[in-house]
Amino acid sequence: MEKNMEEPLSSQGEMTHQHTTPKHSKGGLITMPFIIANEAFEKVASYGLIPNMILYLMRDYSVGVAKGTNILFLWTAGTNFMPILGALISDSYLGRFLTIGLGSISSLLGMILLWLTAMVPKVRPPPCDITTQSCKTPTTGQMTLLLSSFALMSIGAGGVRPCSIAFGADQLDNKSNPKNERVLESFFGWYYASAAISVLISLTAIVYIQDHLGWKVGFGVPAILMFLSALLFFFASPFYVKQKPSKSLFTGFIQVPVVAYKNRKLAFPPRDSDGWYHHKRDSKFIAPTTKLRFLNKACIIRNPEQDIASDGSASNPWSLCTIEQVEELKALLKVIPLWSTGIMISINISQSTFQLLQASSMDRHISSSFQIPAGSFGMFTIISLATWVILYDRAILPLASKIKGKPVQLGAKLRMGIGLFLSCMAMVVSAIVESIRRRKAIREGYLNNAHAVLDMSAMWLVPQYCLNGLAEAFNAIGQTEFYYSEFPKSMSSIAAALFGLGMAVANLLASAILSAVDKLTSRGGKESWVSNNINKGHYDNYYWLLAIMSSVNLLYFLVCSWAYGPCVERVIKVSDEGNGFKEEEFSNIGAIVKDEV
Repeated sequence: MEKNMEEPLSSQGEMTHQHTTPKHSKGGLITMPFIIANEAFEKVASYGLIPNMILYLMRDYSVGVAKGTNILFLWTAGTNFMPILGALISDSYLGRFLTIGLGSISSLLGMILLWLTAMVPKVRPPPCDITTQSCKTPTTGQMTLLLSSFALMSIGAGGVRPCSIAFGADQLDNKSNPKNERVLESFFGWYYASAAISVLISLTAIVYIQDHLGWKVGFGVPAILMFLSALLFFFASPFYVKQKPSKSLFTGFIQVPVVAYKNRKLAFPPRDSDGWYHHKRDSKFIAPTTKLRFLNKACIIRNPEQDIASDGSASNPWSLCTIEQVEELKALLKVIPLWSTGIMISINISQSTFQLLQASSMDRHISSSFQIPAGSFGMFTIISLATWVILYDRAILPLASKIKGKPVQLGAKLRMGIGLFLSCMAMVVSAIVESIRRRKAIREGYLNNAHAVLDMSAMWLVPQYCLNGLAEAFNAIGQTEFYYSEFPKSMSSIAAALFGLGMAVANLLASAILSAVDKLTSRGGKESWVSNNINKGHYDNYYWLLAIMSSVNLLYFLVCSWAYGPCVERVIKVSDEGNGFKEEEFSNIGAIVKDEV
């Protein structure tokens, strides 16, 4: 059964005589709505749970703001890390169809469990005693059930998110139908448009439902949406092209250092010699670069008769790698310092819990009868991000190019740096606004009343949300473009996964920073900076700390950017005319290559 589900395109042609259905009946446009709907419903359901979750933990589980925020940091870290694991499992073992299917089921089960915590009173602590102001903490079983729902949703996201766009591309096989190339471009556009709309819906409609209809309905709606997501995906199963899993790049990355260590005692062959290094058939490369030279031993051929199979591949991939594998790992290692500079901006963006508590304590009315839900203020980040991307692409660049008389474009590294600066400014603005809000709360006598709503408009928070959106528009998009341009095409999946990995690391570090701040500032019986009572705490000092860390990170970025050098490397090209080597600007890998003349 599984074999049939993962049948490759090549085998379909061999079986045509056994079936009346023509080869082109699978895949194509008919599958696109189901794949896009699966991803869109999953995003609406999962992103709609995050904004208000700290309120659910504090009010229904009697969890403090610091502990609750740490739980959310760890949940988000798992959600961002799981797609990398999902991509590895999909590419190496299960294939994309099964990975997405199992991920959808896992997300659905997690949301049903979360919904049950709201529906069944016994699976959560009893309400706090109003007279004694005492609250019972959740039991181990109650907390395990809640955390299990988070874990299942993270696992589900790891199955759906890394594979959906690639699975959609599988349905549009350009080789079998050249017209699908234009359709594929259209699919990417609709895919990203649906993702943006899904996040906006989750930050508005789902959050509004939770605020006005309670947790039972607020958690039930995402569970229903996730059920529709899984149902639609499996409903179109007979129409999908289901590719077999191929060898994963992650496996290749592990093989290179393993083989290099095995061959550590081998001597390096002469630089200009051919036939000593293993490379793919019809490859341009005859020798690897001299950077990280110890890794080059992974592709040295010791015994051609034993190491090379009849088809030109390595007899044992764990004993001999290709030049391409070695250079791919080098390309990845080279960008790690610059990649690490993006972790700080992700830490800043992840501070939504404190922004939610700020918004909850301020006047959110935009008319006498309507107020913006506190959890919906994140939409200003999305709106500013989308607005800048549209203006930059459709207005600013064309106008600048027209004025200069030549194509104008900001470099990827420059945009990354601008994003880091804007993120630092967002933390400065956050600290100033919170300082103003806290002083006003104390003047009005609300020091001991954390639930009081000040006579201060929550629109004061919009600038910091907009700055975060602009920072993400510059840095996140710049990062992704940087990875795609610097990596060979074979590493496009790694380029897509690196930003998500940075978010996962950032959430773990954010949790560590918050725990350290809470512990250090509450010594001696003092009120913690991140107190449950927002008016007694010093969230402004916490923001100032993040601003200082962001400024140090900006200096670190400048050093890493300088050390990285130009984005296009110079490579050595071998001339057939016997003139030795000459340097030319080639692509990214930078190994000795054969002249094609």
